[in-house]
Amino acid sequence: MIMRRGQQLLLPANGWFVWGSLVVALLLNMVQSMGLWGRAAWTPDALALVLVFWTVHQPLRVGVGVAFVMGLLMDVHQGAMLGQHALAYTVLSYLATAIHRRLLWFSVPSQAFQILPLFLVSHAIAVLVRLIAGGTFPGLPVLIAPLIESLLWPVVSVILLMPQRRTPDPDAHRPL
Repeated sequence: MIMRRGQQLLLPANGWFVWGSLVVALLLNMVQSMGLWGRAAWTPDALALVLVFWTVHQPLRVGVGVAFVMGLLMDVHQGAMLGQHALAYTVLSYLATAIHRRLLWFSVPSQAFQILPLFLVSHAIAVLVRLIAGGTFPGLPVLIAPLIESLLWPVVSVILLMPQRRTPDPDAHRPL
């Protein structure tokens, strides 16, 4: 792959870091749903955000199967209809895999704009499954969550790519 001028060559992702960040995001979602706001419709889904990030950057390690299992864990934790989050995360992961090559050519702020429809589709699926199961519509604040997740994309990108960044090498004879 041809790299753009000024783009940094990254080290390979550590598997422990990838899986650890997914577990931390899962725990953050669990704590968030038990916390002050409860299951407010506008709160961002940290697990969905980290799943999309690793699906885009490491599609061979994190894919649809991991998204399905994480979704089942969220369903069990929240007492939601079994498969609600699993379906939403699976579709989200599939769509992220479908656009991951194209997405990496854009700058990080542009990537945030590109993944906004993915988060909208994921939340729409979760709401639709909830409505089919006989739940109530959470209202228009449900549209705020994908916007917040999209705005958090640059922050998550910087944090999760930090361990892969190479230290600057002062040697002028080695370009990499």
